[in-house]
Amino acid sequence: MGTTQLYDKTVVYNHKRHGVFQLGNREFAFRLKPRFPKSLTKEFLLVDLVNNVDQLAEAKDEVLKRVEQRAMSSDRRRLRRAVREYGNERTKKFFNRALRPGELHAA
Repeated sequence: MGTTQLYDKTVVYNHKRHGVFQLGNREFAFRLKPRFPKSLTKEFLLVDLVNNVDQLAEAKDEVLKRVEQRAMSSDRRRLRRAVREYGNERTKKFFNRALRPGELHAA
C-alpha cells in the first residue's frame, strides 16, 4: 500500500495468547483475536490494515486513500465478505462508503 515505515515486531494473531514475546532474536506481538482466516487473503489484509490504521506511523489519510483505490479494483464480493467477517465498526463504515458504486470519495 505504499507504506514506508519498517516495524521491529512481527504481529501474530492467535486464539490463546496476548502480549509481546521474545523468541530467539525476534520479538513477536501476540494478539488475541476471536476470528481470522486460516490463510491470508488480499481482502483480509486490506480490512486488517484499516482496522489497525491508527497504529501506523504513516499519514492515515494517505493510507486510507490508497486502500480505497485498491478496494475499487479488487473482487468486491470477497472484500465485502472480509469486511463483514473481520472488520470493526469503523472499518465497516469506511468500506461501505468506499464500495458504493458510481461515487467519488475523499478519504
